[in-house]
Amino acid sequence: MTPEMEIGTDEKALQINLDPAKYGTFAEIGAGQEVARRFFRIGGAAGTVAKTMSAYDMTFSDAIYGPAHRYVSRIRLQTMLDHEYNLLIERLDAKFGAEKTFFVFADTVAARSFKQRSESHAWLGVRFQSEPRGQPSQIIIHVRLLDATNVEQQEALGVIGVNLLYGAFYLRQPEKLISSLHENLPLGRIEVDMIKFSGPIFQSVDNRLMSLQLVSQGLTNAVMFKADGETVQPAEIFYKKAILVERGNFRPVTYATNDMLDGARRVFLKHCDCSEDEVVVLMEMTLENLLADGQVDHADFLARIDILRALGRNVLISKFGEYYRLAGYLFRYTNRAIGLVLGVPSLIEIFNEKYYTNLEGGILEALGRMFKGGLKLYVYPMVDEASGKLVTGTQIGVAPNLRSLFRYLIDNQYVQEITEYHPEYLRIHPPDVLAKLQSGDGSWERMVPPEVVHIIKKREFFGYRGPIAA
Repeated sequence: MTPEMEIGTDEKALQINLDPAKYGTFAEIGAGQEVARRFFRIGGAAGTVAKTMSAYDMTFSDAIYGPAHRYVSRIRLQTMLDHEYNLLIERLDAKFGAEKTFFVFADTVAARSFKQRSESHAWLGVRFQSEPRGQPSQIIIHVRLLDATNVEQQEALGVIGVNLLYGAFYLRQPEKLISSLHENLPLGRIEVDMIKFSGPIFQSVDNRLMSLQLVSQGLTNAVMFKADGETVQPAEIFYKKAILVERGNFRPVTYATNDMLDGARRVFLKHCDCSEDEVVVLMEMTLENLLADGQVDHADFLARIDILRALGRNVLISKFGEYYRLAGYLFRYTNRAIGLVLGVPSLIEIFNEKYYTNLEGGILEALGRMFKGGLKLYVYPMVDEASGKLVTGTQIGVAPNLRSLFRYLIDNQYVQEITEYHPEYLRIHPPDVLAKLQSGDGSWERMVPPEVVHIIKKREFFGYRGPIAA
């Protein structure tokens, strides 16, 4: 960490220490008192810190916060915030409540250790009052710690903890707060892949848009929403699950979209040796698919998310333009089966070598990364508009120098055809549906599920126009 970065962090901590209204508790488990240490070291902490604590031994931790299935988890963090905040109010409100705004900062961390070399990560949160005796607001984040040593991870944790507190107290615009989280940390040291705002001062905040900000501002490569719209950290959903992913722009979801997924799911369940309950189904959109004139159209983004929510779908937003990068991301979270659902045009694109010029091993390296964990592609057929013939996943044309490679994937069953489908849906194309709904041609309604028709018409998504009178 450069002297300039160290000074920047210290300046933030000192401003908080010199603010007579801020008073609270630090509770940190798993990587030392790294955030509290920043405030003690800079001076003036007596006016800010009511209490600091750690409970490393599980017996002590359980005695304070109750037993936990996983100690580094959102549930454990929430329990810590609840317990410490209630204790703070109970013990200090009568003495300081009229003049102080109380806060609790908590983190629970799995940092690199001598015994374990598994992924290092942390949950951090702050609950705070914006006015004396006001109802508290809260911010929680999940952070991946990417440094190679324990000492460096502790250092990074201290910096982002100070950034989170400073942002909560002084940067009430969530977009600015998000952009400040990695201040004074070089790129590549942390990744913030989940954030959630709640409480009275964040009533108007849409956490789906805030998650999108994490991707667009470069704090992470992917974020996830559950089918109910709740923003989540992917490991919470993927843990010990098989994963089936369909990529698209979903503008809008059509009968073909669902037919592709349903057909793939039937084949996937035969291959994955798991039950329906053990499979997580995802609809994935890349950030590039959300851009219009170089900017993300927030209304359009939320329209797509709301439509997928109406269909009960989990959603992943990513920066993974290439499928091998998406595969590498999913391999991080599970050792169960992974399937990617795509159409014939996308499979053809996978075998276009121009997408892999940045890799030393070219397309061989890309496909090696993609299929190393036994991942399979489930390919939906298409109708060749020129000839009217059906083209399946095993029949595509590839460059002569790639034919043997393609045959290897077919022979080893990495490419699977979706054989159960509705032939009438093969001629449904989202751009055509979109053009019809924007022009007032009511025939689009026969190309999308009724739930999608209802929400598009009710909320006038995607520039919907009612039927033009004859």
